[in-house]
Amino acid sequence: MGLVARRTQRVLSPSLYVTAIEPHSGKSVVALGLMEILSTRVQRVGFYRPIVASSSQADPQIELIRRRYRLETDYDEMHGLSDEEGQAAIASGIFDQVEKRVVSTFRALDQRCDVVVCEGTDFAGSTPALDFDLNAGLASLLDTPVLVVVTGDETREIVKSARVAHQSLERKGCTLFGVIANRVTPALVDEVAAALAARFGERPVYVLPEQPELARLTMDDVAAAVGARTDGGAADGLHREVRDVVVAAMSVEHFIEGLVEGALVIVSGDRPDIVMTSVAATASAELPAVAGIVLTGGYEIAPALRRLAEDAPFPVLEASGDTYHVANAVNSLRPVLAPDNERRIATALGLFQSRVDASEIERHIALERPARMTPLMFEYELIERAKESRQHIVLPEGNDERVLRAAEILQRRGVVELTLLGRAAEVRTRSAALGLDLADAVVIDPLDSPLRTEYAHAYYELRRHKGITEEAAFDMLGDVSYFGTMMVHRQAVDGMVSGAAHTTGDTIRPALEIVRAVEGVSVVSSVFLMCLADRVVVYGDCAVNPQPTVEQLADIAISSAATAETFGVEPRVAMLSYSTGDSGRGERVEAVRLATELVRERRPDLKVDGPIQYDAAVDAAVAKLKLPASEVAGRATVFIFPDLDTGNIAYKAVQRSANAVAIGPVLQGLRRPVNDLSRGCTVADVVNTVAITAIQAHYAEAG
Repeated sequence: MGLVARRTQRVLSPSLYVTAIEPHSGKSVVALGLMEILSTRVQRVGFYRPIVASSSQADPQIELIRRRYRLETDYDEMHGLSDEEGQAAIASGIFDQVEKRVVSTFRALDQRCDVVVCEGTDFAGSTPALDFDLNAGLASLLDTPVLVVVTGDETREIVKSARVAHQSLERKGCTLFGVIANRVTPALVDEVAAALAARFGERPVYVLPEQPELARLTMDDVAAAVGARTDGGAADGLHREVRDVVVAAMSVEHFIEGLVEGALVIVSGDRPDIVMTSVAATASAELPAVAGIVLTGGYEIAPALRRLAEDAPFPVLEASGDTYHVANAVNSLRPVLAPDNERRIATALGLFQSRVDASEIERHIALERPARMTPLMFEYELIERAKESRQHIVLPEGNDERVLRAAEILQRRGVVELTLLGRAAEVRTRSAALGLDLADAVVIDPLDSPLRTEYAHAYYELRRHKGITEEAAFDMLGDVSYFGTMMVHRQAVDGMVSGAAHTTGDTIRPALEIVRAVEGVSVVSSVFLMCLADRVVVYGDCAVNPQPTVEQLADIAISSAATAETFGVEPRVAMLSYSTGDSGRGERVEAVRLATELVRERRPDLKVDGPIQYDAAVDAAVAKLKLPASEVAGRATVFIFPDLDTGNIAYKAVQRSANAVAIGPVLQGLRRPVNDLSRGCTVADVVNTVAITAIQAHYAEAG
């Protein structure tokens, strides 16, 4: 049953309706990619689905979008009705009630947003009425232009699908925004792009190649499909990709012969030999690593086998069904973009961003850029800017799980080239055990690398005036921190990120000895990029220098201003104290005053004021009372704290109390970038710090 287009006179937000002409076209990847673009360009972005599959289970795509983009809208505000409700309305002949509900829920969301992405209905499992014609009618009803997603195995087939979709949209009175051909055979990408451009060239047209990783199931998908318990093995590895399915109904010998990397093993629960062999294979550097096991039949697991399963380096699931039915259930599965599967999300975004011109999408939607920057916008800009110059970063902690997971995400999104340090076999085995694909990363073991002798000699030449011997230099270069820093110094890589498993001293000491400070800078310091709700500011120094001298404080201010500029923050520097202007006296106030004067002497072009209290630096009303003539007061973007105690306490207080995102510490003043991680860092922290290091490396290279 079609919908009648009823155009409203109200001018709606520049929303976009994403729909596919057939099932399994990957429109969810396209919708996610659009949200990534738009969420970094407007402050209030919305997501809407007119019809979802179920009224009892949350729609996974809505949940993904809500969580990833930190949307404040409730789940019920992001969809119209369920598939069951739509079918009941059709059967009762009251489909106009469905139309009213879709329009009312969409408009309520639209009025609160600058732009809304609507993702059309799913085909799989829907009635024949819920087809492309329905989506065209819904788009017309909502008065939104349509981005059509098509797929196919041949160029002619893909172009025909796009043409049919365009004709259907025109009949419904819809506007075609553009066409994305997805899941295209890589060899046909250029041919399909040319053919679609010839037909729809005045509109955005993009072609995304088939990406095998997005078509793979995860152990999470398997567990949900077969109703399996996940209390055995590495339950935290449920995001492992399944690259093959092996039904182990054969002897161990033949099972090993047919095993491939990333296999899901489906086996009867009374086959402990297969379980033991899978564990042994995954722990070996020579045999394929298993993604997980499903034990079928509902058998009572023997205590010895259960202990083995609990210690397995992969998830071990238990299903009550027999092997045949479990295997059939797995084979009928379709992967989804789960909210907490960062690996699949990174793959999807890497694919989308590599083929879609974000600026063209922005121009066609005619968005107005907001004056202020949200944390999400800033983090997106970091990744995009890092990708532009594709720097090479070394990560010395190649055995740390967070570092390995971050490395895979960085590779999947195409952010940087990576070198990992550590014993190659251990790094590869650890990666395989975690279900990670790091085949494109270079792995170097400093202990047996042919570069160790060369680097040791270079270190000896740098430090022999300090009494270092050649033998000691050789020993030092077996340490991953020293080896990685020497790689930066010798320009084998562009930058280094360490600290997940090492202290700040372990990271900074080699940098000071080998890379050294920029000429004219008396001290290496740090800043945190503080992502507040509506802007990004810079705090320094909050991590390195306990009690800076006047000259060091001035250097920290100048370096922090330069860092701010590097990351798109206009520097207006506030030299903080417990006193503003001439209102107070004291040793530390005087030090801040002298440092401020020194900054003005060295950088007369820089907007700087101090001593100034924090409230006068950020609040225009307070600034008007205390420093009415200041260019900085009330508008500060760079905050220089008088000592480490103050800076460290302040950044953590703001981070926790204001729910701010604190990115850093970012080291500054070095000739080439080396950055430190907190030992409590998350995977996201590693990703952001690598992106920052890549941007610094680009500027160091250009300068």
